[in-house]
Amino acid sequence: MKSRYAPGFVAGLALIMAGCSETPPPAPDTRTADAKAIRDAEAAMLADWKAKDADKILSHYSDDANLMVANAPPAKGRDAIRGVLKEVVADKNLALNFSASTVEVAKSGDLGYSQGTYEMTATNPKSKKAETETGDYVTVYKKTPTGWKAAQDIVTPSAPARAAAGVGTPRRTKGGRRRK
Repeated sequence: MKSRYAPGFVAGLALIMAGCSETPPPAPDTRTADAKAIRDAEAAMLADWKAKDADKILSHYSDDANLMVANAPPAKGRDAIRGVLKEVVADKNLALNFSASTVEVAKSGDLGYSQGTYEMTATNPKSKKAETETGDYVTVYKKTPTGWKAAQDIVTPSAPARAAAGVGTPRRTKGGRRRK
């Protein structure tokens, strides 16, 4: 009686093994569509900046996002970012424009980044006058169930190389000779 079940058992085991040995088909490459989705998300964020709507701007960030701008500690998490955004959009002189020159998405389709330039006009807190700053940014995005969200947003203002921390600025000694 035991031998009667053996061929069925062997055949069933062979089918299971054959099913396990096949490699699954590769996941579809969605990088082009994902890059477009990130560009669209940035366009929507820019529209929210122009409307000076801190809550809508905040909706473009993940819950665990970090915002890093020059001369300020990183704003970690939505509550900290909300505080920064409310202060910035309250500026009557605020005007912001930014544009990505590069958008890349990981082959896995769960992470991407944009890199580009920005121009922002805001009130200088010391002089109380409007000043325009230009610079570069990198934003790392992660795919969430509600779309692409900024997880790391890093903004760096441009500065003439000579003015940045005195780098490359020749100094003169008392005798008039240059020294570095």
